[in-house]
Amino acid sequence: MSLIEQARWFVLGGTHQVLLDEQGQIPQGPRHQLPSSLHHATFEHFDEWDGVPCYLLDLTTDGRISQEPLTAHMAPLRQLMVTGDATGFQLAGRAWQLAIFRRTHRFCGECGAPMSPKSDEWAQTCEQGHTAYPRISPCIIVAVRRGAAILLAAHHRHYQADDPMYTVLAGFVEAGETLEQCVAREVFEESGIRVNNIRYLASQPWPFPHSLMMGFVADYESGEINVQEQELVAAAFFTADLLPRLPPHGTIARRLIEHCLHHP
Repeated sequence: MSLIEQARWFVLGGTHQVLLDEQGQIPQGPRHQLPSSLHHATFEHFDEWDGVPCYLLDLTTDGRISQEPLTAHMAPLRQLMVTGDATGFQLAGRAWQLAIFRRTHRFCGECGAPMSPKSDEWAQTCEQGHTAYPRISPCIIVAVRRGAAILLAAHHRHYQADDPMYTVLAGFVEAGETLEQCVAREVFEESGIRVNNIRYLASQPWPFPHSLMMGFVADYESGEINVQEQELVAAAFFTADLLPRLPPHGTIARRLIEHCLHHP
């Protein structure tokens, strides 16, 4: 890999931090345009973007490179999503998930021996031949409709009392559970509402840290709202003319909400 090779460079550090250029985008071009401390770093090829190779470097696991000079150029991964760079966010998310896989699989879960990257695929293997692949955690996210209204909730994890954001319900799939069963269970557990007519809409990889969000729409069947206080601050049915602050564009949550509001 030369200093003049045209590529996109995904430099990760800390928790969901990514190196951005002066335009707030993933650096693209020859390597010599990167900060000088990265000119001879060991990048790994992990994808292609419009025919241009994408290279990954995790600063957290490369002790030879000081992160301090790069701090001013690092930004949260979510910034790419907020600015509308959907492809950059998706590829940076893929890079992050691969990096976190390497961070968390330094030793074999079966025999405890050190693991190292396989040469022919993105996996880790130990001297006993045990192989581990990147973890993907399946999750559902669901918009519940009751007539022209949609069920939205304020979650503890990103609650702001002065301007709370409301979004749709979500949760992890449990062992032995179908996606539809998970939808019905999560909605009932978090809101006390029962749903029917569950149908799939779309999916989105979600690198926080390694989820695959599978989006559904469901119809209200019965019940009164009774929020699960460990998860939610509040929940209610909202109509299109009286909406709270919503998740940003680029998220599958926002896509589900807009689908329901525009396709009653």
